[in-house]
Amino acid sequence: MKYATIKPTDVANGPGVRVSLFVSGCTHYCEGCFNSEAWDFQYGEEFTEETIETILNYLNYDYISGLTLLGGEPMHPNNQKSLIPLVERVKERYPQKSVWCYTGYDFERDITGDMLLRLPETSRLLACFDVMVDGKFQMENKDLKLRFKGSSNQRIIKVPESLLTGNIVMWD
Repeated sequence: MKYATIKPTDVANGPGVRVSLFVSGCTHYCEGCFNSEAWDFQYGEEFTEETIETILNYLNYDYISGLTLLGGEPMHPNNQKSLIPLVERVKERYPQKSVWCYTGYDFERDITGDMLLRLPETSRLLACFDVMVDGKFQMENKDLKLRFKGSSNQRIIKVPESLLTGNIVMWD
């Protein structure tokens, strides 16, 4: 897997100050995407053990609230396996910090439904996520006043509660 960039301090993609990893590779091709250069799976730097250590070190400050995964598309099957060591180590080392994931996929249909959940990696990732922002960015629904999402069709979902109840539980 490759990644486009790492932001050691990000206040736009989840609550508080966060570390954000922008992975490379996306097949959604949303019109108006703010990060279209990351559609290319070969864009950016190689994601290595050293990259994971760098992110873990960035998280090692009290003022950092957690990790956010964006892209590109973190939930694309080509990216999932590489992200597991990162998110599992984040949850082990920093259990008080939240992990957010932005995806263009639909939570019920694509992630917990038939498409992606067939991958063993998907379940392992979901076990580490606190919140998922799902749905493709839609230019016609773009709203700059929305908190932590770009278009009104997207949802901010509490992952553990949604998996436990079998119903979507929204984050406030």
